Amino acid sequence: MIRKIFKALDQKERDLRKSFGHDITDPDERKKSYWHVRWLDHGILRTFWHNFDQVSEGVYRSNHPDHKRFEAYAAMGIKTILNLRGVAKQPHYLFEVESCERLGLALVTMHMSARAAPRRERLLAIIAAFEEMERPFLMHCKSGADRTGLVAALYLMVHDGKSVAEARRQLSFRYLHIRKTSTGILDHFLDVYEARNAQEPIAIEEWIRTEYDCDALTESFAQKQAAQRFWQGWR
Repeated sequence: MIRKIFKALDQKERDLRKSFGHDITDPDERKKSYWHVRWLDHGILRTFWHNFDQVSEGVYRSNHPDHKRFEAYAAMGIKTILNLRGVAKQPHYLFEVESCERLGLALVTMHMSARAAPRRERLLAIIAAFEEMERPFLMHCKSGADRTGLVAALYLMVHDGKSVAEARRQLSFRYLHIRKTSTGILDHFLDVYEARNAQEPIAIEEWIRTEYDCDALTESFAQKQAAQRFWQGWR
């Protein structure tokens, strides 16, 4: 019952977020859009907490920046922004496009989910973007915890040749990623690859391209969660 109530409240918040803030060129709508980002998109928290860190040489990660932070990143030499929230006619995206255009930052946009197994084609597109984007670049999602963590881990394995053990540090509580939630499916992605690689070494990009099965990963994660709930019920 409680779960249904929280689910209903969450849906109402989602509906509210989508109900306005679609135009930042009109002065009145721009004010509403700014309020939207500050409160409905939790931008007020990101004013003080940036979740910023260096992933590798010329590669950085953070939560969703505001214009002041985009200015600071441009000043430190960052050339490209990798937005993992996708294209949306929502204030957070519209303001980001505006900021990047004003500051001369290249904006590359990909859509990733924090609570679903990544699609093969999306992963391959991100890997291709790693080679095409001008460095230094900054990657971000909303909080910089989950989607950004997985993509940062992917970068370290693909580009820097890091092990899964080293790369998975990008998905940790250090960045407020919590494994024991629905976002744990991102950890499961790394777990499945790590187990496969232990059987016979295979590069992460080759595994994604030739063997990775998004639907199978989703099913195995659901089974894992069900088993955990079962044993927790016996404690």
